Amino acid sequence: MVYRAQAPVILVAAVLALVPMSPQWVERVYSRSIYLSFQPYVTSASNLLPVALLDLAVAVLLAAFIVGIVRDYRDRGGRRAVVRGAVWLATVVAAVYILFLVTWGFNYRRVPLEAKLDFDRSRITQPQAIALASRATAQLNGEYADAHRDRFRADLLERSFADAQVLLGGTRLATTGRPKHSLAGLYFRYAAIDGMTVPVFLEVILNPDLLPVERPSVLAHEWAHLAGYSDESEANFVAWIAAVRSADPVARYSAWMDAYSLAANALPRRARASLPPLDEGPRQDLREIAARYARSSPLVRSAARGIYDSYLKANRVEEGIANYGVVLQLLLGTRFDETWKPGLAASELLERSGGGRTDAKQGDSGHND
Repeated sequence: MVYRAQAPVILVAAVLALVPMSPQWVERVYSRSIYLSFQPYVTSASNLLPVALLDLAVAVLLAAFIVGIVRDYRDRGGRRAVVRGAVWLATVVAAVYILFLVTWGFNYRRVPLEAKLDFDRSRITQPQAIALASRATAQLNGEYADAHRDRFRADLLERSFADAQVLLGGTRLATTGRPKHSLAGLYFRYAAIDGMTVPVFLEVILNPDLLPVERPSVLAHEWAHLAGYSDESEANFVAWIAAVRSADPVARYSAWMDAYSLAANALPRRARASLPPLDEGPRQDLREIAARYARSSPLVRSAARGIYDSYLKANRVEEGIANYGVVLQLLLGTRFDETWKPGLAASELLERSGGGRTDAKQGDSGHND
């Protein structure tokens, strides 16, 4: 039996999951306004603690569940304890889902980034992919020494990340999250998960085994989630713009490493063989990234991919986990200028020109001309 106090929570969660919402309304009212009005405060508060609030929340909920089951078993017997436990669990899941949507999850329902960019699918061609992979090869070969001599400066990436938000039409800037370790780190290691943005607490957790050349791109990806880009390919796109335009050589190298892997792996073998050769340094980095992936568990990795695939599809991401790779389409189909500033759609430019005063201040782009 579902108790009166718990039925409304479950009902509200079901309604929010099933009722369609206008992407334009979500974009204008939630993603660009409501969400970015509270995100800086929530993330700033989360940043004050070195430990992941996710760990504390899971521990508290698990303890409450165990205590409740034991108490009900002692007072009412096994059958009642199981029924009450199931109702309690369903209510908690419903309440967490509502919090997930309100604090971040509605961003899955915003207008696709593709519609806001000067994007044309006719640009997505094999020659364009070859050109991107060739440019990435030159950048990796040229920036390898600087990227491995200097330490990664997150403050420089923060500046270019703020700039990326403005370039993409943002009028309010998200606060970046302090990368945290978590008890989930062991799971991340075996599941080959690079990082996670935690809804509700709006905090960032990274895989402790990330290589230095991977960390900037993964961190910028999670920051993009904090900025309201929940779609994985869109978060990758925002992260790439921030990193490739950064004054930090490690961040730029990390971005070009991603671009090379995406473009080269999408090419047929014969076209890939025509690419200019990578120097030994970048090749060694790619081998080390592959070795880190190989140390994960195939069984855990497969289970994690299946769970996350179902999660993405439940949140209206049709491609599921394959959505990560869609960023290559965004990179090839979007018009960029020589500084990798993305062009915006005419409708987006019109909205910006007629929007009057904005709250965001454009930061130092930090790109190399």
